[in-house]
This record gives sequence, C-alpha cells and structure tokens, in this order.
Amino acid sequence: MKVLLLKDPKDKDSGPDPYIKLSHPECYGGLVFTSPRALEAIKLCLKGNSKNEAWSKSLKQRWNTKPAYVVGKATASLVEEIGLTPQGEKSGNAEKLAEYICSREKPNSSALLFPCGALKREVLPTVLREKGIPLESLTVYQTTQHTDLQESLSSYFSQQGFPASIVFFSPSGVRFCLQHIQKLSGDLINHIKFAAIGPTTAEAMEAAGIPVSCTAESPTPQDLAAGIQKAHRLQNCCLAK
Repeated sequence: MKVLLLKDPKDKDSGPDPYIKLSHPECYGGLVFTSPRALEAIKLCLKGNSKNEAWSKSLKQRWNTKPAYVVGKATASLVEEIGLTPQGEKSGNAEKLAEYICSREKPNSSALLFPCGALKREVLPTVLREKGIPLESLTVYQTTQHTDLQESLSSYFSQQGFPASIVFFSPSGVRFCLQHIQKLSGDLINHIKFAAIGPTTAEAMEAAGIPVSCTAESPTPQDLAAGIQKAHRLQNCCLAK
C-alpha cells in the first residue's frame, strides 16, 4: 500500500531572531511550543558561538526554573535537544495543551513566551486569554510553499502511480497541495483515502471539501499508521459485504 506523506518542508528562512526575548527569562513565566518549526528557529538563533556560550552557561539554567510547555513528542524531543525539560507532551493538540496549561498556571501571572509561526491558530491564545493567563506571541518563522512542490507531486504520480492514502500534516499543506493533487488525480481522487495528523489538520481538510478517512489519535507515526490501516480495513470489509 502506497502512502503519500505531505509534510511541510523545513524552512531555511525563519522569522526574526528570538534570542533577544530568550535572553530575558526573568520577564516571563515560561515557554510554550506548539510546533517543531519554532524549535528549529530557536536552534538556529543559538548557533553563534557567543550566543551558544551564554545559553549554556546561564540562560538555559534560568529557563529551566520555568515550565516549557509542548504540544507533542516531536516538539518535546527538540526542547530536550536545547537543554530544557518539556511538559505536556501527551496533549497532542493545541486545545488539550491549553487545558493543561490552565490547570497549572495562575491568572495574571508573568506572561508565557510563545515562539510560533505566522500562520498560528488562535485556539491556544484565546483559551489562555479567557482564563486570564498572559501569553506573548513571538513570530519566529514563516510557512511558504516549496518551490519544487508541483514538480515533486507530478513526478510522484507519474512514477509511483496513485497512492492508496495521502496524509496531510498541517493546514498549510492542505492549502498548498490540494489543487495539485486534484489536478493529478482527476476522477480517481475518490479512491484515495485521506488522513490527517491531528484535529487541526482534519478541520482544514473538511473545510476544503476533503473527506477525512482517519485522524491520528496522537501525532505519532505509530498512531498515524494504525489509523490508515484501520481505514483500509473498514473499506475492505464494506467491499466484501
């Protein structure tokens, strides 16, 4: 069974240097990360020798006295790579992470610093705002369409044929890829099972008119694979009746 994974490319062009904000842990109550991309931006800003030294000698320890909230295992792993201890990695999505944060933070405390992308959803900021928990968003990366996207998709379909399943990993993936997939698939698009890595992506797919065959219970390869296999088993059972 062929599965086409539509993962966003890793952007070389991140947003503004977040090091200035990271240099002042005393101004914040903690950190919030809902995307591995935000951590990639942080890692890039720490590459300079002087910045890396300052981070290792003092800033890392000072930030470690505060919580670093994360949305999933991939983000948690990158947080650990920069020397911080993640919390909330079992949340799986922004809604559940917001609930987790609200159960641990007090209203009107020091603001949480939220390095994020320009296309972030407003679910987490809205929930925290309603609970009186300050959050300061800092855009550290931009999401753009890969220059070779159309060519890559065309090459896949011509060489590999039509996949049994296509997986979307983000709303931006839906926006950038869907029109090309529709054109390449034609009438056969109705035979492709579409899967989502999480509820946010599933919502974007539904809004675009894509039937969602499955949504991973948590954003891990294991749960995604299990969801795809289940969707195809159900289809086979229906065909066999």
